[in-house]
Amino acid sequence: MGRGRVELKRIENKINSASMHKTLERYQKCSYGAVEVSKPAKELEQSSFREYQKLKARYEALQQTQRYLLGEELGPLNSKELEQLEHQLESSLKNVRSTKTQYMLDQLSDLQNKEQMLMEANRALSIKLNEISARNQFQASWEGGEQSVTYSNQQTQSQGLFQPLECNPTLQIGYDPVASNHIAAATTHAQQVNGFIPGWTL
Repeated sequence: MGRGRVELKRIENKINSASMHKTLERYQKCSYGAVEVSKPAKELEQSSFREYQKLKARYEALQQTQRYLLGEELGPLNSKELEQLEHQLESSLKNVRSTKTQYMLDQLSDLQNKEQMLMEANRALSIKLNEISARNQFQASWEGGEQSVTYSNQQTQSQGLFQPLECNPTLQIGYDPVASNHIAAATTHAQQVNGFIPGWTL
């Protein structure tokens, strides 16, 4: 009995393969990264010194330009450099004047807006004051009219209720037949008005 064909296959271990890739990456980083990190300290020091020299030269140039603009140390300058400095000063002066003019215009606009707001507020207050004054005037005239009407009504009622009495200022002692007749007539009239008839008249 014969055997069949035998095939050999390679078994790949995925876990071991991934670990190998990571190991290679770490090796490359350590190998080539160490070269970059191990730069000579002298080269770094030289580059820093060159950067310092550039910044120092720039600072000195700015200081010299500032002195020129202030009118100091102008002796070493020739006519062309002085002319350039003059143009630069004129340009700077124009910018300063333009900025100042714009600032003044902005302030003027703000003041005009404030003036308009104050005028509107003043107009509103004037209208309100006129309304209050007219209301007070009307109320005062109305109250005065009521008082005059009340006083005239009271005076009319008083005149209707009270009648003047006729009296003789001379004191007389004794019997006066004329006065007795007047008193009797007044009493009779009052009782008739009240709806009563005296008993002695029956």
